Amino acid sequence: MFKSFGLPELLLVLAIVVLLFGVGRIGKIAKELGGGIRSFKDGLQGKDENKAEDKEEEKENKEE
Repeated sequence: MFKSFGLPELLLVLAIVVLLFGVGRIGKIAKELGGGIRSFKDGLQGKDENKAEDKEEEKENKEE
């Protein structure tokens, strides 16, 4: 009953999305999505704690 999406259908959907949101906004959304995924992965690996500690050490070193 349902046919899988082919290249023409995907291009049509992409064209509609670009017309609705514009290229700049799509780029911004993609950047934010990528940052969120990266933050999630870092949180799973425990890198988030290290970043906070590193920032505090950098501030202390700059003050000296």
